[in-house]
Amino acid sequence: MRLISVLLAAFILAIPVAAEAQDWTEFASREDRFTCNFPGEPTVTETTWISEYGAELPARLYSAELGRGRYSVTVVDYNQAQPILTERAKACPPGAETCQGGAGSTGEGYWKLDLRGALVYASWTFMQRDAVVTHYNLNHVDVVEGHNLQLTNSADQSRTFASIYMHENKLYVMEATVPRGYPEPGLFQQSLGWLDENGLGLRYETFYSNGFPTPVRARRPGAAQDQGRIDAPGAVAEPAPAR
Repeated sequence: MRLISVLLAAFILAIPVAAEAQDWTEFASREDRFTCNFPGEPTVTETTWISEYGAELPARLYSAELGRGRYSVTVVDYNQAQPILTERAKACPPGAETCQGGAGSTGEGYWKLDLRGALVYASWTFMQRDAVVTHYNLNHVDVVEGHNLQLTNSADQSRTFASIYMHENKLYVMEATVPRGYPEPGLFQQSLGWLDENGLGLRYETFYSNGFPTPVRARRPGAAQDQGRIDAPGAVAEPAPAR
């Protein structure tokens, strides 16, 4: 009888874990050119991201929940930083350094610094939370440079895992928060992939750092085009020519 009780208790405890381990699907956004595993179809919300130098940038929030876990990818269009901050600089007092700058790195509202420092600034916003940063490191996904952070939140000791990347002047902020004692959300964190303008998977042979010359794309075996490992639904890769 005791053995039955023990087995029943183990089964009951396993139910939440099993429930949260299912229904994951690979989502693809051809508009924002990324793929990612989500627990079901994410909700897409148009939002605004305030940059370090005050530009109100258009952004989209892709979010989903499963059990007590929360998962999101925020995509921010930093291509808009230049026109927004350049226009704002027109109202600066004559001779102001923020308008004119120097050495080609400042001036015109600091849009160049805003763009170049987007990764650092996004990481800094996580560090300002009521949480303890337990890990911070350089990372890459399909050789696109980014930052990783892990935090323990003070309010409930839940854990937040953030990954931040910059690709083609777009900022990608991945964030997953799971309750205290839960496993790390690896299924979400490790699933990010890039898409090109045709919805084909994208990977580089060497490190991609935003703002520097784009490296050569890696080639999928048997394909005519240079491409990565994951395609958006409906994207058709050209086969390699017959020899």
